[in-house]
Amino acid sequence: MHGGAWLTLGATAVDVLFRDLDVVERWLSDADAGRFEVLPQNGHLVGAPTYLPVGELATCVPIAGVPLPRAAFPGRLAEVAPPRWEGRAAVALLFAAAHARTGDTVACAGMLAAAALNAAHARLCARREWARNEKRLVERAGLGALQPLLARPGASAGELEETVAAAAAALGIEPLRIR
Repeated sequence: MHGGAWLTLGATAVDVLFRDLDVVERWLSDADAGRFEVLPQNGHLVGAPTYLPVGELATCVPIAGVPLPRAAFPGRLAEVAPPRWEGRAAVALLFAAAHARTGDTVACAGMLAAAALNAAHARLCARREWARNEKRLVERAGLGALQPLLARPGASAGELEETVAAAAAALGIEPLRIR
């Protein structure tokens, strides 16, 4: 994002975003080719994929300016992105398990949340659905069964290890194993 504001017009909340269209056009081309990066961004626990503004173009309503392209979800992105996101989820599960063994509830829960969000990104990409942010992403991906697990991950190492195993099963993703 290159600028913006949160406004209220009457009783309507409006997010105004400014983006450099040259950058967005490059990211559109990358998405078509199945390429993307995941960039740190406030409000995104697992980062924002560079195809996010492409999804905004496809689904949001511009209120001013030149006509913008309306991109369909690229087939190549639907092929390439899910395994990358699932790999990130597997790594997060690896670290969740490591934190569970030491009884570190906060770090374990954080890694479980990251695993859930990465897996959700994978599922939406496989279904060719745009994710513009992480709001309700887990539910949209059909992974709502993780909510009660993360609501009470456990206080002891044993409880945390059980939660990690249950989360991995709910995601259908095995934690990455170190050789």
